[in-house]
Amino acid sequence: MRQSFYLYILSYRGGDHNDSKARFAEAAFQDHSFPKTSTSFEELSRYIEMIADDNMSTQTFDELWDSYQEKY
Repeated sequence: MRQSFYLYILSYRGGDHNDSKARFAEAAFQDHSFPKTSTSFEELSRYIEMIADDNMSTQTFDELWDSYQEKY
């Protein structure tokens, strides 16, 4: 079974605050409504666009999604 995107990005938590991926992961962790079980690009992309959080930018999401796709 494929790991959720949320579980994948948690590996970036605790990184350098200047790293956009680490900030994204921390923001997702702090966001209790983040779709934690999702593996769907469409669902996650809509959510990221809807919340419009500077720490969860669409550009960083796309980068993380690409690396997630490569792994899974």
